[in-house]
Amino acid sequence: MKERNSFSGSIGFVLAAAGSAVGLGNIWRFPYLAAKDGGGLFLVVYIILALTFGFTLLVSECAIGRKTHQSALTAYGQIHPKFKWIGRFSTLVPFLILPYYCIIGGWVLKYAIAFLTGHGKDAAVDGYFGGFITSTMPPIVFDFIFLAATAVVVFMGVDKGIEAVSRVLMPILFILVVGIAIFSVFVKNPDTGMTGFDGLKVYLIPSFEGLTFKKFFVVITDAMGQLFYSISVAMGIMVTYSSYFKDEDNLVQSVNRIEVFDTLVAILAGVMIIPAVIVFMGKDGMTAGPGLMFVALPKTFEAMGFAGQIVGAIFFIMVLFAALTSSVSVLEAVVAGIIDKLHWSRRKATVTEFLAAFVIGVIICLGYNVFYFEVDMPNGGVGQILDIVDYLANNIFMPIVAIGTCILIGWVVKPKVVIEEATKNGEHFGRKKLYEVMITYVAPILLMVLLLGALGIF
Repeated sequence: MKERNSFSGSIGFVLAAAGSAVGLGNIWRFPYLAAKDGGGLFLVVYIILALTFGFTLLVSECAIGRKTHQSALTAYGQIHPKFKWIGRFSTLVPFLILPYYCIIGGWVLKYAIAFLTGHGKDAAVDGYFGGFITSTMPPIVFDFIFLAATAVVVFMGVDKGIEAVSRVLMPILFILVVGIAIFSVFVKNPDTGMTGFDGLKVYLIPSFEGLTFKKFFVVITDAMGQLFYSISVAMGIMVTYSSYFKDEDNLVQSVNRIEVFDTLVAILAGVMIIPAVIVFMGKDGMTAGPGLMFVALPKTFEAMGFAGQIVGAIFFIMVLFAALTSSVSVLEAVVAGIIDKLHWSRRKATVTEFLAAFVIGVIICLGYNVFYFEVDMPNGGVGQILDIVDYLANNIFMPIVAIGTCILIGWVVKPKVVIEEATKNGEHFGRKKLYEVMITYVAPILLMVLLLGALGIF
């Protein structure tokens, strides 16, 4: 049997896993939720959940991956035959996410090119974003380019592709994030006299204005939902990446590093975006999703004058790197499942999934013009094809995968399976008791609440 690919060491694993975790969800969703949910209040709740709920899911998936040395599709069945279904669902998630994630990656590429070629002001004009995504061919072309770049990295393999790219892009990404965050804090609006420090206060100081139990509950569910995006759990990625993690390396230490790095970048994403947007556009500029990234921020950069064009170019290059490292992990989760289940070559699996993702991507792109329609979502939103696919993957299937994982580890094979794997070399498991309580009781309840909320039940 051919020896399974692996990361060269724990640093390679941490950088690749962090590259997966630090993506569009951190950059355009985290700042919006923080601004919406009381700034510092959201941060405190998020950090507490990251150290408890997030840690529990992350260490569980990493232990399952390394113990079985299999991708998510086949790993769960090896832990317990009756739980093969979790593997199928956790592979379905990245299969659904990849096409539209690469479409959004294509949007980022479009804006990066616009700012790099000196057309940043055009990107700030009303209707620029809507005109682009509703056009027929341009979004498909940019989707193809971004998806092809993703496929090339995965095609090259674990150590020569995924790890090599992560070792280069992640340090650059972190430097750019810190640099933009510093600029955002010190920026000043000459018309109003407001500075980034004023916006930073909105972000960091907890706001309890109008806080009720119901609103606090929304903050908790928002923070918990954000953790799925932030740490890449419940989508087969961490199981798959951990299957390439060497037995002799320290799993707990690596999980802690991923946790710290991702939380730090998520918080810095807020520092990058919130102060600058509030200084030039007010709190109303903090819109959700694409509205923040492709409408509010270009207007913010335009308001900064010449410096904004430079900062905008750097910003979209940074986002492009973040999107690429994340899309690579999403594609790898599917490709690894095909390799482990069907015993195909990496080349055949990558090309097949590339073609499938591109066909689905074309359909989603055309959902903004040829196939356009609107439908009411169970969670109260209104969406079309991209929104429906995103809703199914993130709001339904991911909580189901996480609930299944909690039942499997917490109640069927028991937490000792994960703890023993994580400490097989004599490592110290610092949050052992917390982990046992979370995986068995607390996490399943929180996840069920999240799922029922997504279904519109309450």
